[in-house]
Amino acid sequence: MSPKTFIFIGRSGSGKGTQVKILVERLEAAQQKLPILHLETGARFRDFIKGDTYSNKLAAHIAETGRRQPDFLAVWNWAHVLIEEMTGKEHLIVDGMPRSYEEALVFDSSITFYGREKPVVVYIDVSREWSRERLKERSVKEGRPDDMAPETIERRLGWFDTDVYPAVKYFASHPGYQFVHVNGEQSIEKVTADIFEKISW
Repeated sequence: MSPKTFIFIGRSGSGKGTQVKILVERLEAAQQKLPILHLETGARFRDFIKGDTYSNKLAAHIAETGRRQPDFLAVWNWAHVLIEEMTGKEHLIVDGMPRSYEEALVFDSSITFYGREKPVVVYIDVSREWSRERLKERSVKEGRPDDMAPETIERRLGWFDTDVYPAVKYFASHPGYQFVHVNGEQSIEKVTADIFEKISW
């Protein structure tokens, strides 16, 4: 199996992380095993805002109010990982980004730079209402501080529509990517089946 690239995009609470875990398990079970570089940008941001630097504290305030992190910080969040860890021999799985059209353009330039062929973009599509309910459940079960306040949840839901969705449309129309549109308002098993059926793998 040659190195594959998968990008998972969807609203908060759409189940991206769950589907990524399933994909990782299948890749690890493949006959020709390759290393996996998993970029989970949300987790990296949650670690970043725990720091004590001026930048850490500014980013923490943005997270607390439910606003989107600036593009320069988002790009730094994943670009330095690619620069330091990419060997060209691994599967690349990206979870939760790009979060804006501008970030999508920068990410596309990295795909070109590393010569990654026909990345698969999996868009797990759920409604604003579905996402809101999942975030409320997650705030109770996992105690994520960025999911707790209703006004914070509404801001996050809002910037998906205004900022992230243009990135989704960019990949949907880009001939260099395989765009997979999946209904996320189904059982985990059905979402998984739809993804693997559409990528024919």
